[in-house]
Amino acid sequence: MKRGRGVERRPGVLAGKPVVRGTRIPVELLAELVEAGWTVEQILREYPTLTREDIEEALEAARLLRAQRREAAAAEA
Repeated sequence: MKRGRGVERRPGVLAGKPVVRGTRIPVELLAELVEAGWTVEQILREYPTLTREDIEEALEAARLLRAQRREAAAAEA
């Protein structure tokens, strides 16, 4: 299976928000585009430096981050 670049957090890039490694493209943005009805093909056209694998990894990272936030919020309630 081909792998993408992965996801990283860098303090000087977008206030440390998770981005596709080596870019300034936030994983949350890609998740929001998919939720708004964008296809992977549309995202690839808009962000030609990304690969399909980059997008898939970013979407998985966004899912995990959201799940962690929900768990943290539930623990505080």
